[in-house]
Amino acid sequence: MAKKKSGAKSGKTNAARILDGIGIAYELKEYPVDLDDLSAVHVAEMVGMPTEKVFKTLVARGYKTGVLMACIPGDGELDLKELAAVSGNKRVEMVHLNEVPGLTGYVRGGCSPLGAKKAYPVYLDASAETQAEISISAGKRGEQILLAPADLIRAANATVAKLNRRA
Repeated sequence: MAKKKSGAKSGKTNAARILDGIGIAYELKEYPVDLDDLSAVHVAEMVGMPTEKVFKTLVARGYKTGVLMACIPGDGELDLKELAAVSGNKRVEMVHLNEVPGLTGYVRGGCSPLGAKKAYPVYLDASAETQAEISISAGKRGEQILLAPADLIRAANATVAKLNRRA
């Protein structure tokens, strides 16, 4: 998969720069943003991919370990008990949406597991490994990064676990 060149370097997101920096091939796919529907299911429709290949990034907080990120298929539902178990917490709960920008530097509909303000632990649903290519947010609304799951695991130092209740 070839890298898509975007004109000026300043146009690239932190996530894309991280992948460039470690030599991981990816494709950027842009789509029109609908502020009334920022769901991953809608993004999947817009980029022409099945929802099981478009992964959304959710931000949670473990009571022992603090903030962490979970990537699950677009139509999935995060299993908080599984996330707690794999992350070494007794309990994990979702971070309020209004906290996400301050913690990550990202807004709803543009949260990437790569390039957040801090290097939070990333947990990737095991279903990703059944796909040749998945899509994640590039770190802004209207842009997705397509890459091999193994490359995301390497770039994010992600832990793979069954996190999707619908899997």
